[in-house]
Amino acid sequence: MAGSRLAISDPRAYRAALYIRLSKEDESEGPSQSVQNQESLLRAFAGQQGLSVYDTYIDDGWSGTSFDRPAFQRLLADIEAGRVNLVITKDLSRLGRDYILTGHYMERYFPEHRVRYISLLDGIDTGVDSTANDITPFRAIMNDMYAKDISKKIKSVKRDKQRKGQFIGGKPVYGYKMHPTEKNKIVIDEQAAPIVRHIFALALSGMSCRRIAALLNEEGVPTPAAYAGLPAARRESYTGAWSGERISDMLQNETYIGSMVQGRSVKVSYKSKKCLRRAPEEWVVVEGTHEPIIDRETFQAVGSLLQSRRHTRSRTYDFLLKGLIFCHECGHPLAVLNRKNARGEDVLYFVCRTYQRLPKAGACTSHFIKEKTVTDAVIAQVRQVCGACLRPEALLPTAREAVEGAKRRRGGEVERRALRSRLDSLTASLDRMYTDHLSGLLPEEDFRRILGRIKLERAQLEEKLRELEQREESPVSPRDRAGELVGRFMETAWESRELLVSLMERVELTEEKEILLKFRFPEPEAIS
Repeated sequence: MAGSRLAISDPRAYRAALYIRLSKEDESEGPSQSVQNQESLLRAFAGQQGLSVYDTYIDDGWSGTSFDRPAFQRLLADIEAGRVNLVITKDLSRLGRDYILTGHYMERYFPEHRVRYISLLDGIDTGVDSTANDITPFRAIMNDMYAKDISKKIKSVKRDKQRKGQFIGGKPVYGYKMHPTEKNKIVIDEQAAPIVRHIFALALSGMSCRRIAALLNEEGVPTPAAYAGLPAARRESYTGAWSGERISDMLQNETYIGSMVQGRSVKVSYKSKKCLRRAPEEWVVVEGTHEPIIDRETFQAVGSLLQSRRHTRSRTYDFLLKGLIFCHECGHPLAVLNRKNARGEDVLYFVCRTYQRLPKAGACTSHFIKEKTVTDAVIAQVRQVCGACLRPEALLPTAREAVEGAKRRRGGEVERRALRSRLDSLTASLDRMYTDHLSGLLPEEDFRRILGRIKLERAQLEEKLRELEQREESPVSPRDRAGELVGRFMETAWESRELLVSLMERVELTEEKEILLKFRFPEPEAIS
């Protein structure tokens, strides 16, 4: 044994620390690396040399590439407090596998703190001059290369599982849970899934991510982290609250349509815990790995709405043309400003952002105009262009297909599911409100105000659901269906952002306040 060649001439001058480390990778090398084996070896050496052992420091399950280990940090604290001046390990790799930091502790930290270091199996003893000490840097490099090789093998295994659609993360995305019997598989969490459906239904109705987050916070819905029982990383005033960013991430997560999405981030290196976000095209996406919570049609419709909002920077005000209105001269999105009129009322105005930033550079002009003026003019033009396409006779083929499709698909399934999800969420909110009110957490005034609003919304939704079910039960002729489609479209469609996003690619405002519409489809020939 290498340790038998090491000798300490003055054992009473030392207060020894026995340091032991074991990681999961080390366990594959056999039982000789076990904590018990290391401790037995170190104590035998200390006994033979007559050393006084101050304490034993054990890091079980910690990688050697990081020195941020609890027992090792405790050892450093005892060294700096003067309680320890001799550190003994089984071999150099127990101290660490990062050759840079291992060299730092051996060549600088230990000498500066007058600490002697002994590695038994390597024959390393910094208290004496020996050839074993001279080759210590090479041993550290070899240990580092071993850690790098192990890291590559683990990464390769994980990547292979990701490509097969197997879940290898810590916790599944909100709305799912681990399969009770099958490893690396997720299933729907029936408690959280209604909230996910509720969020998508609200987004499909045109509600912004921030408004959805505010509504969930008002209803007292626990955040994904709170639901999973995860501790907060930092205690801030907004800790435990839903955010627009969280909602946006959920609405774009393909996991909800049955695709396994992994590999969103990657570690900087095997020596660091820091992770970098990867571009979406680098993610590992495998379709059809689990049961979806959201159907693909709804997911894509919500995605189109989110995409349309990325052209606008204003998140303070909601308006129908948000994300669709651009400056004709410079091509940049128009900003929206709020100004008080003579009666003290809030009025929104469009203004060119290029001009707003550089008014004296002559890069563009102001384009200052009321938002309502532009919106009314856009709706009038859209009505005119679409009017030729909205004759009941022209819609007969579409209506006939819709009626037949409804019979095959039990039509309106998406809408009914969204309504039921919203009703389930409102009922759950009422239950939580009663509990909070009885426990004194919710004041009487707030309780009555929220109760009235939720009851009214629930009654309206129940009525809408009944009408939908009755309409589907009653036979409808294609001609009647076409007339109904035209009527409903002309009455309410112009209030729908979803419709405008589907019809128009962009709206441009010229310096002369002329409004130019660019549709996603060719305009009818009858309209000039």
